[in-house]
Amino acid sequence: MENSGIYVGLDIGTTSIKVIVAEHIKDQMNIIGVGSERSDGLSRGVIVDIDRAVSAIKKAIQQAEQKANIQISKVTVGIPANLLEIVPCNGMIAVSDEAGSSKEIDEDDVYRVTEAALVQKLPPERDVIDIIPDEFIVDGFDGIKDPRGMIGVRLEMNGVVYTGPKTVLHNTMKCVEKAGLHVEGTVVSALALSTTALSDGEQDFGAVIIDIGGGQTTAAVVHDHKLKYTYVDQEGGMFVTKDISVVLNTSLENAEKIKRNYGYATSSLASKDDVFPVEVVGKVDPVQVSGEYLSEIIEARMTQIFEKLRDALEGIRALQLPGGVVLTGGLAALPGMKELAEDIFDVNVKVFIPQQMGLRHPSFSQAIGLIKYVMQQGEIEKIVKSTITDGDRRNISKESDNVVTLNPKVEETGTKKKNDTDKKSSAFDGVKNFFSTFFD
Repeated sequence: MENSGIYVGLDIGTTSIKVIVAEHIKDQMNIIGVGSERSDGLSRGVIVDIDRAVSAIKKAIQQAEQKANIQISKVTVGIPANLLEIVPCNGMIAVSDEAGSSKEIDEDDVYRVTEAALVQKLPPERDVIDIIPDEFIVDGFDGIKDPRGMIGVRLEMNGVVYTGPKTVLHNTMKCVEKAGLHVEGTVVSALALSTTALSDGEQDFGAVIIDIGGGQTTAAVVHDHKLKYTYVDQEGGMFVTKDISVVLNTSLENAEKIKRNYGYATSSLASKDDVFPVEVVGKVDPVQVSGEYLSEIIEARMTQIFEKLRDALEGIRALQLPGGVVLTGGLAALPGMKELAEDIFDVNVKVFIPQQMGLRHPSFSQAIGLIKYVMQQGEIEKIVKSTITDGDRRNISKESDNVVTLNPKVEETGTKKKNDTDKKSSAFDGVKNFFSTFFD
């Protein structure tokens, strides 16, 4: 079924808030409006001041409305992968008519079996972000993608639930609603990003996508078109800017400009003969700094970030996936970033840059991904997701008739706190076993 209409993606990042309005007609996505505003009220990908964040969201929305010449009321919002958990789920219901015999499976049955799959005791501090069906089983016949119209007496669904910290979800939803918008859907940012930054082959055979944002850097492992694992390092482009500011004794504003205009991520590509003026605090005249010296500052921080990501990814053997590493996010555009990543990860690396007119910069990848993710969703996926988007269905802890919930343990664990080494080790052990089936 063709998903035609207007779609709006809202990417709430640490350094900028981006809104993209797209029109989908005959399998073509046309960007008709863009808004970009400097973020306020966010720290390391998480909203810390609702009122300031709301103001920034409103400004970005107004820009997009003016360019698209429409009024925006509904948006799809990306949720960061901070402390993300990927939980397998299974639900089963009886399908029968009033006489107790088998009947045709309809949309309501799909809705009920999804609710059955969601019947599990979530910790009070966590909430459901998204649920994706893997397969339906009708009377023991598995591998069914859409059971509607089939005859059966028992319907099962196997799927994946993405859960995140309740405070992150609540603050995000609160900000969007206070900005006068309706949240049409929430999507794990890393999952949405994979739909636009990875090719079909890379999503199928497996690849690692690294989003270098302003406040944090996220590595996501995708295989068989599914998000398998995420790791977040709480350092990003802003840390590079702060390093430049401290070392060169200049303001953060000047440091950001210097990074964008003269920065290289690999010092071997920069020249010590190329110099530029830097306004130094406490001095009247600018100080001349070489490009090589600046690149050494940038390279030191990015090496630290990449090495932590490498250690996490090697722990689950993700760097053996044939798709290699794909870099995106604002800082991925810095010259030499690809070469530095290749040296540290020792795999094939490429930088993804969107090809839409006026959006040819990695910083727009996330917002475009949100739109493409929704556009590619089939009708059955939308029905399944409606169990958490229709009404107040997020706190699912009830029991219902004809429900069997199987093995609701966490099979792949998402991002852990930076210093929580014991939990990180446990997560790696679990995912090692999961990935071993792909490589053995």
